[in-house]
Amino acid sequence: MKRIRRSKRKTLSRSKAGTFFIFAFLAVAGAFMLLPIIYVLVTAFKPLNEILAYPPKFFVRNPTWANFSDLIEITQETWIPFERSLFNSLFIAVAGTAAYIIIASMAAYPLAKNKSRYIGVYYQIVVLAILFRPEVTRTPLYIIISKLGLINTYWSLILPVMAGSFGVFLMRQFMITVPNEMLEAARVDGASDFVCFWKLIMPLVRPAWMTLTIFTFKDLWNTGESQYIYEEALKTLTAVMQSISSAGIARAGAGAAVALIMMIPPVTVFVISQSSVMETMSQTGIKG
Repeated sequence: MKRIRRSKRKTLSRSKAGTFFIFAFLAVAGAFMLLPIIYVLVTAFKPLNEILAYPPKFFVRNPTWANFSDLIEITQETWIPFERSLFNSLFIAVAGTAAYIIIASMAAYPLAKNKSRYIGVYYQIVVLAILFRPEVTRTPLYIIISKLGLINTYWSLILPVMAGSFGVFLMRQFMITVPNEMLEAARVDGASDFVCFWKLIMPLVRPAWMTLTIFTFKDLWNTGESQYIYEEALKTLTAVMQSISSAGIARAGAGAAVALIMMIPPVTVFVISQSSVMETMSQTGIKG
């Protein structure tokens, strides 16, 4: 016991100089990763002459709200109001994220807790499906969406996300860490599989589905020009903002404001869920 305690002390002990250099390195790395976000924030308040200045300046000298006022004027001149595009993006991102978390969790539950001999085969199929790029399935997916009559609907953007296998893999990796004895005790008390899943498993794997929320929300929020949406009233805010920011040098200021607006929701979701993300990253992949 004494040897074990001594070895633990030696492992956990660290000099003050080592601690200082570790924190200094992490601080520099964190500041370096924060630079793009700061640059987007600063550029959104630059006047047009500072945005186009050469050599470019990192910080703004004469901050202005003109970029945002120009963006509002541009959106008011379009056929579809800004509020409609914002609603489209929020509805697709929120509804799609909530639906995918439920579907991926329900699919992962039997993969983690069912003792059938074919479960391993199903799990390997899920893992192999992660390797497929979206470009590979684009043509057959368009045919399916078209045959179902979902062109120019919200479902054409939400349903393809439901088939993603990464969420199933992530949730399964967390669910296998839940002791089977806990589920057996709940079943002895009369709990059904649905009750075990919803009231026992889901609260215990909260870090996993919070992390999945970030990834799914980001992907759905950044949905731009889609091959399934042709009506202007159904286009997302990202698609509208991309058309505005790509209209030339004269709209460079509005484009900078667009970049800041599009960055706010994903960053907000990440800040709220960052503790769960760190816990998930440290535990995912413990069991295969």
